[in-house]
Amino acid sequence: MLTFIKKYKTKMLRTIVIDDEESVRKTLEKLVKRYCPNIRMVAEADGVESGIKAIKKHHPDLVLLDIKMDDGTGFDLLKQLEPVDFKVIFITAYDQYAIKAIKFSALDYLLKPIDPEDLTEAINKAEKLIVNELNQQLNTLEENMLTQEKSKKKIILKTFDNIHLVKLIDIVYCESQDNYTNFNLLGDKKILVSNTLKEYDEMLSEFGFFRAHKSYLINLMHIDRFEKADGGSVVLNNEIKIPVASRKKDQLLEMLHKIAGS
Repeated sequence: MLTFIKKYKTKMLRTIVIDDEESVRKTLEKLVKRYCPNIRMVAEADGVESGIKAIKKHHPDLVLLDIKMDDGTGFDLLKQLEPVDFKVIFITAYDQYAIKAIKFSALDYLLKPIDPEDLTEAINKAEKLIVNELNQQLNTLEENMLTQEKSKKKIILKTFDNIHLVKLIDIVYCESQDNYTNFNLLGDKKILVSNTLKEYDEMLSEFGFFRAHKSYLINLMHIDRFEKADGGSVVLNNEIKIPVASRKKDQLLEMLHKIAGS
């Protein structure tokens, strides 16, 4: 398996086209099919609302996104999906939006009518970025498989702009924010990712993390004290107070006693 990880170089990019003009969507699909063999079109949409549904359903690597549509803009769509975990190529006839697109960290910006050479170049750029990110993830997987010490284990946290490699020991606590999780790290650093707290609870529980409350997953190594007042809460080393659910109290105290006695 580890040998395979080293050799991984490419992947089919799951791609969605979002544009309110059917003719543009069909043209893009034809151009992609002809010039971009590593692209797999998984869906198309004609606006912000349908685009959001398609993205949540298909989890694309790349979105070819129109800026001005009947029910809003591509920027409206991205704001409703923050943090964005896919690459974006803006496609529009309105070049006055170019500066704003750049501020949204767009992968690239193409004007209609689409030039096949420009489209190919933009998609090749996206492919290189995505493959580099995946290889970075696989390298971290290999490192974690070969490392048993918690202090050296790392987790990949992906945001729109970056891939963060975070040591587990640097995570103080995680907080649920709807379908997102906010990682609170040493040094008051925060990273918001688009995965639920439940997923990280299942992933990190065997590494000294404890779901003290439906909204909080804490790193037991950062607990300073347990306060009995008001039903019970833990105070972390940075003096952040985290509530403890009543049904979790006994389990938490038992785990703290084990840590103190180890």
